[in-house]
Amino acid sequence: MKSAYCCACFAVPAKLLRKLADKAPAPDRPVLHGHIEAAARLRTQRSALGAQRASAAPTHTHPSHPNYRRSIFDLASGTELPGKPLRDEGDGPVSDAAANHAYDNTGITLDFYVQVLGRRSIDNRGMRVESSVHFGKNFGNAMWTGERMVYGDGDQDVSGFPMALDIIAHELTHGVTQHMIAGGLGVVRVPLKDRQFKEQTHDLRGQAGALNESFSDVVGSMVKQWHAGQDVTQANWLLGEHLLAPQHGRAIRSLKDPGNRKLTWYEDEQYNSMDGYSDGADVHDSSGVPNHAFYLAAQKIGGYSWEKAGLVWYEAFAKLKPKASFKDAAQATQQVATQRFGSKSKEYQAITSAWQAVKVIT
Repeated sequence: MKSAYCCACFAVPAKLLRKLADKAPAPDRPVLHGHIEAAARLRTQRSALGAQRASAAPTHTHPSHPNYRRSIFDLASGTELPGKPLRDEGDGPVSDAAANHAYDNTGITLDFYVQVLGRRSIDNRGMRVESSVHFGKNFGNAMWTGERMVYGDGDQDVSGFPMALDIIAHELTHGVTQHMIAGGLGVVRVPLKDRQFKEQTHDLRGQAGALNESFSDVVGSMVKQWHAGQDVTQANWLLGEHLLAPQHGRAIRSLKDPGNRKLTWYEDEQYNSMDGYSDGADVHDSSGVPNHAFYLAAQKIGGYSWEKAGLVWYEAFAKLKPKASFKDAAQATQQVATQRFGSKSKEYQAITSAWQAVKVIT
């Protein structure tokens, strides 16, 4: 058995959890702060694993009969991964609703990757995808640990992670990124003096870290739209709807209007352009810049987001280096758009104008 405290990237940002803790009744604050610390410890090794993965480039082979390998485990409020086996690939539904939702939504995400992007599971080699439900006591988060998905049950403030298709797709895409980009996108080693705790060896930082978060948001949004059959005008472009209790907000992030607190939560500080960006910004905040660029490009191209804009983003992000900047991402998407559609195409112009609108390029 492997200790739970080894890796992760999280559905709910630490900043949001801290705000919830600040507003909680005094007796509940130690528990919430304990969740934040546990999340921070889990996150660091996910980044470390991301820095070690070999690259696996897109293939676009679209196998006709994908052979998924999903396994669901029950932690029963414990923290020793993976937990008791609960459901395996091909098994029928079990009595545990969280396990069934995790199984189904993982399958939808894998369907999207293979049917739309031609990718065979997380590593493009048919990797088994394991998920552990009921992590910890009322743990208010879900995560990709670098090796598997883990879901807490949450509490009165934040819950419903196994039911959130876009969040599951977001988290699984962190796994895709760690396998796709050798060295990890935005993964940096944290100097000893800057660590919150001694085990915090790695983290996501800078524009590259924001691009890592953004790519997960983009795919999460596309999977949600794809499953619902929504085009770019029908989609609401919100991520993490229904996770928060109504008094805290409507969603975790918006690609359509990053930082609009009427659409998301009461202290959302995402940027929608470089006008608000500053070096050292939280990667969840600065990811709003490339998020909005994708939204604008998809809107201008029209139709379904995954058919053109999504394919360009997927192929372009696979070309990025670990320390890529927003400008590098913009140029990569322009390059792929040129190769796919031509430099005078509607698609190229839409992508270029999107990055110009968020002031990444001129």
